Amino acid sequence: MTTTTTAERHRPDPRAAAVRAGLARGLIEVRQSLTAPGDLIWYFFFPLAFAVVLVFMRGSTVPGTDFALGAMVLPSIVGMSIAFGGLVGAASTLAVEREDGTLLRAKATPNGMLGYLVGKIVNYTLTTLFSLVILVIPAWTVRHDLVMDARSWLVLLGIFVLGMIATVPIGTALGSLMTSSSQTGLLLLGSMLLIAPSGIFYPITALPVWLQWVGQAFPFYWLGLGARSALLPDSLAVVEIGESWRTGEMVAVLGLWAVAGLVLAPILLRRMARRESGSSVAERREKWLTRGM
Repeated sequence: MTTTTTAERHRPDPRAAAVRAGLARGLIEVRQSLTAPGDLIWYFFFPLAFAVVLVFMRGSTVPGTDFALGAMVLPSIVGMSIAFGGLVGAASTLAVEREDGTLLRAKATPNGMLGYLVGKIVNYTLTTLFSLVILVIPAWTVRHDLVMDARSWLVLLGIFVLGMIATVPIGTALGSLMTSSSQTGLLLLGSMLLIAPSGIFYPITALPVWLQWVGQAFPFYWLGLGARSALLPDSLAVVEIGESWRTGEMVAVLGLWAVAGLVLAPILLRRMARRESGSSVAERREKWLTRGM
């Protein structure tokens, strides 16, 4: 029979320590990002661009209704921003930090990969939330058409949390599969192409049926639908598939994406970390320097 000594009982849990270190790391990265001029320009560029889009949409209405088209587009942009923050943000950062040796340093510390992943989740979540807050700028142009009560904000918060759970692990998995940071451009291009059939800038029911099925296969559509259900009046559900917000289907599809990501991300991240070494980082750095000459 084994006994547990007092010292063993009070020994810190290494995994808990890694989680705490990850939380602290994530907060530091967020603070650095929010004080970097380049990042701030990026955060403010899209809200201002969306504001210009809404200005050009002034006077246009949702087909079959007298509701302002810009007011329908804004919640869709909120959903799209959540998807971008989780998918593209996670994948691109992971690819870059694989090349510069950050991932290798995380691998070299006890439970470092756990702390690294926690830090990234904190970083993506808070920076994406900051981007959504900035979307209040264009929201003022159509605020009279939106539903902004306590229920709306609560539903929107739930959509945000579910969206991050559904996209950050998948983004991490995709980043683990990339062999260089240059491939993040392909991911960004693919994401932009998926916006077209996702009902972000125009009702999905106006598209051919086969494109509607393509859009419904990815989180962009469902996050946009969830944001619309939170901020638009129920009468606008008439332009959606089935003339309904389909809340149950939305939760189910995003839940499937979350499960897939939570299963695949740790496996692919561990596999990528095992392949990392000082020589591989040095080789990639040498190739980068060669291209820059």
